[in-house]
Amino acid sequence: MPNPPWWSRRTLLAGAVLAVVPSASRAASPADRIASLGGAVTEILYRLGAAERVVAVDTTSLFPAEALREKPNVGYQRALSAEGLLSLGPDLVIAAEGAGPPEVLALVREAGVPVSIVKEPPTPEGVLDKILTIGNLAGLAPAAERLAAKVGARFAELAQRRARLDRRARALIILSVANGRIMVGGRDSSADGILALAGIDNAATGFDGYKPITDEAILAAAPDAVVMMQNGAEAPSPDTVFAPGTALGQTPAAARRALVAMDGLTLLGFGPRTPEAARTLMRAVYPDLARDLARDPAHD
Repeated sequence: MPNPPWWSRRTLLAGAVLAVVPSASRAASPADRIASLGGAVTEILYRLGAAERVVAVDTTSLFPAEALREKPNVGYQRALSAEGLLSLGPDLVIAAEGAGPPEVLALVREAGVPVSIVKEPPTPEGVLDKILTIGNLAGLAPAAERLAAKVGARFAELAQRRARLDRRARALIILSVANGRIMVGGRDSSADGILALAGIDNAATGFDGYKPITDEAILAAAPDAVVMMQNGAEAPSPDTVFAPGTALGQTPAAARRALVAMDGLTLLGFGPRTPEAARTLMRAVYPDLARDLARDPAHD
C-alpha cells in the first residue's frame, strides 16, 4: 500500500496527538508529559526530580539505568519516528542537539507538540547552561540552579587539579574499531573536550569531529595513552588493543600499557557527571596524581 501524501500524513499525525493529549493539557505549564531525547537530557531530568513526568526516552538514555528499563523507548535519537513519538502523547519534547531527522521533529511541531533543542558544547559552560536550560523547560529552575552550582564547584575543583600538572600527556580517544578501521575524536569534539578537562592533549589534531584514522596517523600521533569505550562488563584488553604488529602496538601507550576503558555516556555525555569523568580519566593517565586525588572528599 503506497504511503499517504505528505499533507494527509500530517493531518493523521495531528489527529493522533490531539486524541491522546487534549490541547489544554499541551498548553499547561510546566509540561506533564516529557519526551526526553539524549543521554544527558534524560540524566538531568532525573537529577532534577522529573522522572515521573518523562514518558519516553531514546536509546542513548543509559543513565540512570531505570530510564530505559521503565520508560518507552522511541529508538535512536538521530533516527526517530514522528508516529512513535506522538503515540506516547508528550506535551513537550526536549531533544539534544543533533536529534532528528529534522523533518520528523517538524512533523511533531506541526502536530502541536513543542520541541526544544538543547545545545551541547563540550565545555563546562555548556554543561551548566544545559542544566539550567532543561530546568527552565521543565519548570524546575530552582532545582536546576542548585544542581548547576554543585556541578560548577566540581569543575572548579578539577581546574585546580589541572593546575598541578607539570607535564601534559597525549591521548587518543577511540570510539570504535570495525573491520580494521579505527574511529577517533578530533578537534571540537566531545572527545577533545573531555581530554582538555582532564589536562590531556588530544593526539588527534589533524581534523575536526570523529573520523577514521590511518596507521600512519596513529604512529605520527604517538599517544601516551589510549582511551576506549567500555560496553558492558567486559573492558577492552591491552593485549588485544596493543597487539604486536599493529599501529597501536608501536605507540608510547603500548610501551606503558596505558589503556583506559570508560562507559561512553559517562565519558562523552557532558552531563552532571562530567567533572567526575574527567577526574577519573586524569587519575588513570597521571597515576602519580592518583594518591592526591584519592584524598578528595567523596562526591554525591
